[in-house]
Amino acid sequence: MNSIKKIVMAIIVLLSVTIANAQIKNAKTETVKIYGNCGMCKTTIEKAGNLKKVAQVDWNKDTKMALLTYDSQKTNQEEILKRIALAGYDSNSFLAPEAAYNNLPGCCQYDREAKVAVTSETKNDPSNSEQAKQMGTMTNHESHDKNSGTLNQEQKTNNQLKPVFDNYFLLKDGLVKTDGKAVSFIAKDLLTALNEVKMDELAMDVHLVWMKVMKDLMAGAKNISETEDIKKQRALFMPLSKNMYDLIKVAKYETPVFYQFCPMANDGKGANWLSKGDTIKNPYYGSQMLSCGKTVETIK
Repeated sequence: MNSIKKIVMAIIVLLSVTIANAQIKNAKTETVKIYGNCGMCKTTIEKAGNLKKVAQVDWNKDTKMALLTYDSQKTNQEEILKRIALAGYDSNSFLAPEAAYNNLPGCCQYDREAKVAVTSETKNDPSNSEQAKQMGTMTNHESHDKNSGTLNQEQKTNNQLKPVFDNYFLLKDGLVKTDGKAVSFIAKDLLTALNEVKMDELAMDVHLVWMKVMKDLMAGAKNISETEDIKKQRALFMPLSKNMYDLIKVAKYETPVFYQFCPMANDGKGANWLSKGDTIKNPYYGSQMLSCGKTVETIK
């Protein structure tokens, strides 16, 4: 009876992989270990990892193994496991944040395997190594490594996104000057900067926002680059600014950024933009109403 059950389960898994492969282009399949306990964990893990027509996750609660099927040109294993970690589940690549793990229902709080780096300090001092493994604590050395890793990740994020933000500000300045030709040219540079961002090197919180706004940012930059009509460019700049705001809120910029608002833009509905300076220079009207608007938020 058990052998029949295993065969049926194998057939179900095979069918699910076949269906996923049919829906996902450039499909790549990998198997990874993800820690969890029950059917509720399965639902959460798969929901966190799945992306329609991009990534499909099938997790087995008995083996703790997950079958990842994904479009290798749009995502990768690291991106999928980051999303799952942020939902509270460890893998061999990423540890879930404590807050995410603690928010899991009691039945889902699996036994976490303390990942303590073996160093000369922990290796020679049993009280450091064994107690750290048993209690899940970290030595000062490990804490330093963890902090260094976080700083390195933040630095990578800042280095990657700075050209994106810088080109956005140049684009805004071009609209202030009502220079459609320059705006079109700068939008091409913005699109290049967006395409050069390596998602797997972004900090986790930034990565999640990037996944939400990436396509719209690229589409907005592309559409602006394809016209020199200043009216069309300004209309396209509105949603571009909203998505850029969502990104810069979590990624931050090297100096304070001012989120500004013009009540007259967008046929009286109002529209926002981002600026490096607090002085109002309206990109939606230029010299016609240069100072129309106000700063509604300072992002530090």
